[in-house]
Amino acid sequence: MTIVILPVWSFSFFLVFTFWLNGPTYAQTSFQAPAHTSAAPATTRASSEVIEINGTTQTFRPIFTLPAEAALAAPVLPNIKDPEARDAQAVCPGYNASNVMRTAHGLVATLTLAGPACNVYGTDIEVLNLTVEYQSADRLAVKIVPAFVDASNSSQYLLPTNLVHQPMVDADADTTSLTNDLSFVWSNEPTFSFSVYRKSTGDSLLTTAGTKLIFENQFIEFASSLPDNYNLYGLGESIHGFRLGNNFTKTMYAADIGDPIDLNIYGSHPFYLDTRYYEVGDQGDLTLVTSNETNVTADYVSYSHGVYHRNAHGQEILLRPTNITWRLLGGSIDLYVYAGPTQPEVTSAFQTSAIGLPAMQQYFTFGYHQCRWGYANWSQLQEVVDAHERFDIPLENIWTDIDYMNQYRDFDNDPIRYGYDEGANFLSKLHASGRHYIPIIDSAIYVPNPENASDAYEVFNNGNSTGSFITNPDGSLYIGDVWPGYTVFPDWLSGGAGKWWSDEMTAWHDKVAFDGAWIDMSEVSSFCAGSCGSGNITLNPIHPPFQLPGEPGNVIYDYPEGFNLTNATEAAAAASASSSQKAAASPTSSNTDYLRTTPTPGIRNVDYPPYIINNVQGALGSKAVAPNATHEDGTEEYEVHNLFGHGILNATYYALLAAIPGKRPFIIGRSTFAGSGKWAGHWGNRWMSLSAFFPFYRNHNTLTARSQEAYIWASVADASRNAMRIRYSILPYMYTLFYLAHNTGSTVMRALAWEFPLDPSLANADRQFFLGPALLVTPVLAQGATSVDGVFPGAGRGEIYYDWYTHSPIQTSPGQNVTIDAPLGHIPLYIRGGNIIPTQEPALTTRDSRKTPWGVITALNHEGSASGVLYVDDGESLVQNSTLYVQFTASNATLYASARGCYEDRNPLANVTILGVQAAVSKVTLNGVAVESGVSYNETSQALMVTGLRDLTADGAWTQDWSLKWE
Repeated sequence: MTIVILPVWSFSFFLVFTFWLNGPTYAQTSFQAPAHTSAAPATTRASSEVIEINGTTQTFRPIFTLPAEAALAAPVLPNIKDPEARDAQAVCPGYNASNVMRTAHGLVATLTLAGPACNVYGTDIEVLNLTVEYQSADRLAVKIVPAFVDASNSSQYLLPTNLVHQPMVDADADTTSLTNDLSFVWSNEPTFSFSVYRKSTGDSLLTTAGTKLIFENQFIEFASSLPDNYNLYGLGESIHGFRLGNNFTKTMYAADIGDPIDLNIYGSHPFYLDTRYYEVGDQGDLTLVTSNETNVTADYVSYSHGVYHRNAHGQEILLRPTNITWRLLGGSIDLYVYAGPTQPEVTSAFQTSAIGLPAMQQYFTFGYHQCRWGYANWSQLQEVVDAHERFDIPLENIWTDIDYMNQYRDFDNDPIRYGYDEGANFLSKLHASGRHYIPIIDSAIYVPNPENASDAYEVFNNGNSTGSFITNPDGSLYIGDVWPGYTVFPDWLSGGAGKWWSDEMTAWHDKVAFDGAWIDMSEVSSFCAGSCGSGNITLNPIHPPFQLPGEPGNVIYDYPEGFNLTNATEAAAAASASSSQKAAASPTSSNTDYLRTTPTPGIRNVDYPPYIINNVQGALGSKAVAPNATHEDGTEEYEVHNLFGHGILNATYYALLAAIPGKRPFIIGRSTFAGSGKWAGHWGNRWMSLSAFFPFYRNHNTLTARSQEAYIWASVADASRNAMRIRYSILPYMYTLFYLAHNTGSTVMRALAWEFPLDPSLANADRQFFLGPALLVTPVLAQGATSVDGVFPGAGRGEIYYDWYTHSPIQTSPGQNVTIDAPLGHIPLYIRGGNIIPTQEPALTTRDSRKTPWGVITALNHEGSASGVLYVDDGESLVQNSTLYVQFTASNATLYASARGCYEDRNPLANVTILGVQAAVSKVTLNGVAVESGVSYNETSQALMVTGLRDLTADGAWTQDWSLKWE
């Protein structure tokens, strides 16, 4: 098992938005090439070769490799790095407001240029419309759009509500908005600016005062001041610290690249949370905390608010010591400020009003997933499944990467290695064992070679006949390059693509009974610049313009980190070979002749806009479909690039509903936008032990790399079994957390600062996290370490924590950083007092675990009380016929369980564990009936164990309400 030690920022994104969305890794992410031109290669004809086999002459052609030059776009220098870049604030006039009029829920106004147009990075829009709406009790909207928008330019400025939901004025806003704690103020001194205040504190949450508004047809800039040492979180997706800091430029432009630090990767989530701490004085006065140093004896309060900018264009958000600046390549200003004042309130309001609640997942999806690029055939998959059984390691889902495909083509299996008949036998056995199969589905569709009758591909033909693909500006098919060769790309804005996608998935499911979908390459990625396949499809299939893993020049020599400590000779040889391979690689171009474009009044340059965002791939069309590619309604890709992944997840959700009726669709996607979570999840790849406490638990590996299944190394197998045993036992708790997230917008994984909002010392704590309110996870993040430092929030102020393994309470003081023993295979886990956790016995599959008896862990707080909930249903149906909801409370030495709902669960109650029982127990009763056996009390840990409950609950643990009393 290759365990890559990743620093803390690799998982802290989970703590920002944990709505089933998971952190950044990749499957067969393509390899980066330098960029300098967008021109497609000249039309080329394939050459043929002749050989003789057994006396018979055979004609064939070698597979054409797309030249590396085809992937190159013009080199560009991001404006934030360009010393020649013009400062729009210095040269542009800003706007003045006039015609200000009140409306039922706010105001409207006209904004007019305050001086001669600057046209610095586009054409200035002379007249804008401002709309301000108090939309609810806790939400304020500020919208600025061009005054003159019609069918000819609406896609440039307006984000359609059918693509991304737009929060509107609540139906009861006439009354609820009157209690809104937000206040909007505007000024024309010296030019138009606005501020949003929190009325209860007088604090400025968002203010453009002292800056100018710039609004051009390809560039928008506005800025807001921020307090010193501010605490902002969010603005996904990137590999960066939990707290964003004040020296960070966040680029939002979906990119096919897996793990660059601080740069843009797959998804775009233009939302941030701002938390401000105040020290409470003796007279109740509040002083803003601007230092990382805090006083453990002082009292603090905090206020949080959220800002959502509903704009899908390529953009940058610049975080600097005193302010935040938005720079956008198009669209409009569409801001929503959420008053909170707590993180849970902000998060819930954002989801319920703007992006939707996270999809409820099937129970099996919380089991363990095994995946790699490189499983050669059905037989090898069966070997992997059998090996997990043989080594007593749970396995819920087996995945396949593009290996299963017929020449890397969607919805078509390789007839030899992954034939349908053999697959039906494999899947029948797999499903009978309670397991599931998830295949990858890529985002591009192969174009068959018209000169090769054997190359026919009905999936393409069906899509082409229904107008389901993106085109060039002249209406011809836009043809890029992905794994199978020259490909086209579904047009999710067209009228036909959704039904075509659904039909193809349904037809394929009739042949391969898969249980979910893994959507990849959805930024959307293309290996060449521009429509490189136009005029060249007679070369298909072709090889991409880089070596695949394992091919000469791209051999995988990686070993697990720390492998050199026990296998020095082999590790040294691998390191030497890796160095030689790198040295042999041709050097990249050092050309610094960057392309700079200047705006032409009234004309947009979408391929190379005058303002250059800090895109990890360089030009907008590098490793992506070109910005001038055109959708059925005339919208250019430039406007909606960040929404391709969003669109394919939406289409896949409804396709799975058609293919697997009645069941909740299980989808894991790569590229996401704000709101994608209501259809799908987003994958992450972590260590085997730590991952056991993440919502999505998958081991993925790449082509030709050393095998890393959990059973490969004994130590990893032991660690995996230990971690999985805990995970599978707490699956009822995790499933309940997702039920609550799906219904209320609460979070599953939680930052320490979110659970303890009165402690400013936790503002940047991202080396620990809570799973729900009850479990504190303190992972080891340093390779080879056998201990880890952690804090226990609230210790000394009424909070108590119990060691998961020993049940003993933790002895610590306020703010203390405790060194915790963490030998290999052990991950420190603690139960927070005041919580009740439902459990079931672990098994090798979730199906079998759901058939085991129940347990209840009750962790008493200092007052001797605790509470918790359990949600139970059939684990798969989209619409439930019946459900069960159990509420637990503990107080006065009694644990109560009260259920409602008609779902029948006949598993008995096996055990109850009470932590924090202060004195020895002589008697335990269940509904007044004495428990005669299976009662034990540990004086050292102060834990009460009750195991003799099966006979007393033989009809089911929740069939009737009960109370368990100890004395």
